[in-house]
Amino acid sequence: MPTRPQSPLIRALNAQLPEMVSTLRRYVEQESPSGSPDAIASMVSLITSDFAPLSSRIHRHKLPGHSSTHFGPALQIDFEGPRRAPRLLLLGHTDTVFPVGTLSTTPWRERAGRLYGPGAFDMKGGIVQALFALRAMLADGPLPCALTLLLVPDEEIGSPASRALTERLARNANAVLVLEPSSGAKGACKTSRKGVARYTLRVRGVAAHAGLDFERGASAIVEAARQVIAISALSWSKNGLTLNPGLISGGTRSNVVADLAEIVVDVRFRTASQASRVDVELRKLRPHDQRCKLELLGGVDRGPFERSTQTVRLYRMAAHAAAELGFHLAEAAVGGGSDGNLTAALGIPTLDGLGAVGDGAHTSKEFVVAREMPCRSALLVKLITTLADV
Repeated sequence: MPTRPQSPLIRALNAQLPEMVSTLRRYVEQESPSGSPDAIASMVSLITSDFAPLSSRIHRHKLPGHSSTHFGPALQIDFEGPRRAPRLLLLGHTDTVFPVGTLSTTPWRERAGRLYGPGAFDMKGGIVQALFALRAMLADGPLPCALTLLLVPDEEIGSPASRALTERLARNANAVLVLEPSSGAKGACKTSRKGVARYTLRVRGVAAHAGLDFERGASAIVEAARQVIAISALSWSKNGLTLNPGLISGGTRSNVVADLAEIVVDVRFRTASQASRVDVELRKLRPHDQRCKLELLGGVDRGPFERSTQTVRLYRMAAHAAAELGFHLAEAAVGGGSDGNLTAALGIPTLDGLGAVGDGAHTSKEFVVAREMPCRSALLVKLITTLADV
């Protein structure tokens, strides 16, 4: 683990660590899965009550949905700054991957300096750190730059409803600081992320009675199995390109030759050109059994967050700020996507992984390292201050 820095700012924030921990516990114990609008709304109310003393400019965005899908509100909190100062966007999300009721089997717990609970690491810890960073800054007077905090309710499912809002606010910002979890035991920033694409290959066969008319049938399941092998062969993991046929379904009964099957494929890629090549290859797929038909649905969800000159410049500012606080800040490239992919794709300078230090995202063992929370809050303070002077 990183050594414990002793800068005055971190010492001041260390004194608030018990309150940080209790705040994180309140957030974790308010479950907020992506698909539960009411739970998300309750989470947003909780966060709003904590930020209300810091800003009166708080807005809940009702996001578009459709007949079968509804989303909780996105939360936007604006902070004023000097007239000609830069504007920054702090970006995060309130949703988790854990369904309501997870706390009954995976409750909040503190053990050996680690804070466990569903969503603690990804990414309620990052929200808490931002809260205490802004409190610390505002305690010394007005912020040195204009700042917007945006927390969306659907990041864990690809941000289908909030994407337009995120992109609109990002276009008005000079830089985007993403409060997603850091990488690894040393809390590295994320200076690149793979892009994400999701495809569904729909296979239509010919139904038949498995006993009486077997030869008349054309099994969509058998065809899908052959297509899975072809899809897997497109992976080039050494170059960061992976295709994972993660879900497969089909058929109605064991005594019926299946006339429909579907394969859902997760694609991760480092560059836009890799995504284009994969799309072309998937559209070239042809059925082995000519009686079957293939239909490909889907495409790129989030483009890659590539390690650009702008991102490196932001990272170096953050690393310098960390050094002034007394600790080393590394950088990392990761496979998972975030809303930072969206803002980076717009050409907005973006730095990710400024959230909590911990591990186990999306698992029952998810945790935050408690003693690192003041350090990460202090880092955010220093980085915002540095960017205000640019």
